[in-house]
Amino acid sequence: MPIAIGIDLVGYDEIAEALRRGDRYLRRIYTDEELDDCGASPRLLAACFAAKEATMKALSRTDQPIPWRSIELRMRHGAQPSLELTGAAASLALARGVSGLSVSVTHSSQSAAAIVLASTGEMS
Repeated sequence: MPIAIGIDLVGYDEIAEALRRGDRYLRRIYTDEELDDCGASPRLLAACFAAKEATMKALSRTDQPIPWRSIELRMRHGAQPSLELTGAAASLALARGVSGLSVSVTHSSQSAAAIVLASTGEMS
């Protein structure tokens, strides 16, 4: 089964700076569920942002606009993180033949990283 890979790294300082600019940033980028999960934690918000960017890369986004909120990172305590696509992101995944997405996030003292694997084609 072919796969596509996306990876991204986001510094906590970048998110903290965006948070200082106000609520508009949060509402443009994050879903209500992500905001419930992350609160105002730059560490958790950075992981969400990295997962969104990595997903766009794994989907081989070109010039199609993909709203940030159409990619949602679900992080439930004690469970593997997962991705939920809606709208334009779901349409792009369908057009690319994506049959599944896997995500992994990690944190360091100053940044968060995410890697996304997009499975394409038929599973054997």
